Amino acid sequence: MKTAAWPISFLVPLLITCAVLPARGDEYLNGIEWKEPAVVTPGENGGPPSDAVVLFDGKDLSAWNGAENWKIENGAMVCGRGDVRTKEGFGDCQLHIEWSSPTPATGSGQGRGNSGVFFMDAYELQVLDSYNNTTYFDGQAGAIYKQTPPAVNAMKPPGTWNVYDVIWTAPRFKDDGSLQSPAYITALQNGVLILNHFALKGDTPYTRPPQYTKHADRLPIRLQDHGNPTRFRNIWVRQIKAAEGKQVRKPYLKKDDGAEVPLE
Repeated sequence: MKTAAWPISFLVPLLITCAVLPARGDEYLNGIEWKEPAVVTPGENGGPPSDAVVLFDGKDLSAWNGAENWKIENGAMVCGRGDVRTKEGFGDCQLHIEWSSPTPATGSGQGRGNSGVFFMDAYELQVLDSYNNTTYFDGQAGAIYKQTPPAVNAMKPPGTWNVYDVIWTAPRFKDDGSLQSPAYITALQNGVLILNHFALKGDTPYTRPPQYTKHADRLPIRLQDHGNPTRFRNIWVRQIKAAEGKQVRKPYLKKDDGAEVPLE
């Protein structure tokens, strides 16, 4: 009995596939036993993920201290007299905050739509109407005040909503109060990267150079009153935690035949 030949149209793709598949080889294993990552449900349209702390949802100011002179209008919290601070403290975190400059636009430079987002009550990410409004560059919107300008000016016009999405790494201090590692910030404005893992030189005062002074691991987020009725909405924050795992054995190679070869 004759065996049917495979059609060439079938054999050619099969041969090509076999030729390009790499040999499996030895597998590197790091010897770390990882804890399963928690499941987080993402938010919709910039809304809070399931593990976020909601700081303002358009309804009340109960998450803030000092907000008795601020008000809510059309789902936005409007800057009033005095700074406001979160009742809860935060260290390493992811912050989402939306803000809108006053309309009609009045004033110029630092006098136009000025406010600020302070991490740990001390380190300012500038809020300012920088749409067709020139000021000193390390004081415009998206700047770390008096330390660095943003990489680009990603402002929207007054009356529209700007979005900051920020990754904040808190500074670490040694027991003697000296700095172990600086604060770092990565920030996007309206989906555009404006600060890329910038290492802060210290706090962000107006009257002196920046400096680090040892403080608690978690401190409030502060919104600044600078005399302009800047509006904020959809504010939420997530505590950032590193993946958890423990080294249960030294790294090794697992051979194709099952043998394990330790790596020094």
